[in-house]
Order: sequence, then structure tokens, then C-alpha cells
Amino acid sequence: MRFIFKTRYEQDIVLAKHGGHRFWYGLLLALLLLSPAVLPEYWLAQLTFVLIYSVVGLGLMLLAGFTGLFSIGHAAFLGVGAYTEAVLSNAGVPFPVSLAAAATLSALVGVVVGLPALRVKGIYLGIATLAFGIIVEEGLARWESVTGGNSGLSVKPAHLAGWQFASNEAFYYLCLGVIVLCTLAVLNLLRSPTGRAFVAIRDSEVSAQSMGIHLARYKTLSFAVSAALAGLGGALYAHKIQFLSPEQFGIIHSIDLLLMVVIGGLGFVHGAFLGAIFLISMPQLIALGKDFLPAAIGQAPGLQSMVYGVVLVGFVMFEPMGLYGRWLKIRTFFQAFPFYRKGMFKRQKAFQKSDRLK
Repeated sequence: MRFIFKTRYEQDIVLAKHGGHRFWYGLLLALLLLSPAVLPEYWLAQLTFVLIYSVVGLGLMLLAGFTGLFSIGHAAFLGVGAYTEAVLSNAGVPFPVSLAAAATLSALVGVVVGLPALRVKGIYLGIATLAFGIIVEEGLARWESVTGGNSGLSVKPAHLAGWQFASNEAFYYLCLGVIVLCTLAVLNLLRSPTGRAFVAIRDSEVSAQSMGIHLARYKTLSFAVSAALAGLGGALYAHKIQFLSPEQFGIIHSIDLLLMVVIGGLGFVHGAFLGAIFLISMPQLIALGKDFLPAAIGQAPGLQSMVYGVVLVGFVMFEPMGLYGRWLKIRTFFQAFPFYRKGMFKRQKAFQKSDRLK
């Protein structure tokens, strides 16, 4: 088991706490940089989708995992960012400007959603965000002069200073740069007073308010930042898919995003990446497994939805901490062996004592 002996205040500030962190994350970054040289074009495209959904997952993880506000209409923010990027890019706006505009407009929409949502919580907040997602999907379908309606909208490749990110390799490196910057921004936000206020609200609103945390301000800010990250992911998604239609951002997509962070591990930044890997790789695994199943099962139209449902129920019942939580248990087992106790990760109560006062 590793023990960190701190001798300087700077050790509390650095993101990499010890040499092991620097080595493994450096190795991961090196592998990601070398991926276009070793991966086939198809798998490089899948890895690009993992990076794009990781950006969206970071936003939803910040909202649901660290602030405790669940959204069942998060695909709407993805759609706002995607269509904003598509319209501006087709009009010839440079990529950095259109990307910033997509994030800004998504953040403003997040504020609009966050303000009414301050009066509700729990399942009622989920219903409110679900209704918002339906409204946005219908609005995208009806605003034909801008979005193209149900006929769809083609998207030009991203361009900057006369150079287009048309190839898979160039766009992959663009997505890699965006996800690195977003990850560093989220990590620094979480260790700031704002991030600590988010976590305090998640743990107990009564306790947070008694410590002087302005609930309305920080909840709205959480919605805005989460929506901005979803808008960034939507902008990248628009250029990758190169064709947008309103049904791509419906309720099913929102459920997939929520499924992504729950299975990845709520309350962990790593969970956003693991959930994105799960979301992209699971359809591939199901397609490969169909050949080994009877025809009546393998060719059933609802097989993928059924597998998703079974996996989600299994994680909620047996591993509520998600994939990253399972990794923490495995790592702790080997670090503490033979002194590991099963109760070290005993599931906590779903409420704090101060919540009983409501």
C-alpha cells in the first residue's frame, strides 16, 4: 500500500500525487497519441467517439455525480451544441469561434433549464428535464429554415486558418486536445471552492445552506457548466457524424448518456471515460455475440435494449459505484492483502441525518 509523505504545500496542489500517477497517465497519453499509427480506420473512428462522449460524460458527471442533480434530457444540450456548430460552420465561421458559440449557447440554455429546476428535485427534476428534452427535439424538427427539420442538415468539416480537419487522424487529434483541456478544467474546478460547494450540495442541501452556500447560484452554475461541456461534445459530434437530424437527440439518447455515467461510476471523473468506453463498445460486443446465439434471440429487434437494461439493473443492484468503483475494490484488495475486509466498501445510506429535517 502506498503512503504519501508530504513535505511541501505544493504537494496538495499538483494533480499527479506521486510518480505512479505521472507514469501511468503519461503512458496512456503516449498510447493515445500513437493510436492513429497502429489502429485501423474503423477502430480509430470508434476511439474518436469515445473521446467525444467523454466530453459529454464529464458534463453530466459534474451535474449528476458531483452536484446530485439528475438530468434525463441531457441530449438536448448535445443537440443545441451540435446544431449551433453546424449552422455556424456551414456559414464559414472559424472552428474556434463556432466551438465557443456552441458551448456558450448550450450554457445559456442550461441556465434557462436550471432556474425553474431549482424548485424541484429528485424524480420531479428528472421529469422537468425530460420535458425540456422533448421540447428541444420538437423545436429542432419544426425550425426547418435553420435546422432543416426532419430532412436533416449536412455539416462541413471543421476548418481553422484555411486548414480542414477532414481526415480521421486530424479530427482525432482535435478531439484528443479538447478532451485533455476539458479534463484539466473539470479537475481544477472540482478542487476549487465552487467544486467543493457542488459536492456539499450533493451530500446535504441543508448542511450546505447552513454553511453559507447559495443553493440557487451553485445549482444554476452546475447546470450551465454541464450544458457547456455537452455543447462542446455536440459540436465535435456534428463534425464527426457530418449529418444531423432531430431524432438523434431524443429521449433514448438521453437515457444512454445517463446510463453511461451510472455504469462508469457516479462521483468519479474516471467514470465518465469508462462509461464512454462502455457506451461505444457494448453495441460492438452485442453484434459480435449475435453469431453465437440462437437465431430467435440473436435476430430479435430489442436485443440491444434488453442487454442495456440487464446490465444497468445489475450495476445498480450489485455494483452501485460503477466500473471505477469495482476497480477501486480490486486495487484495494491487492494493496491491503491479507488485511482486506469486505465491509471496507459497505454501501452508505442514501441520505444524511440533516436531510431528515426537511
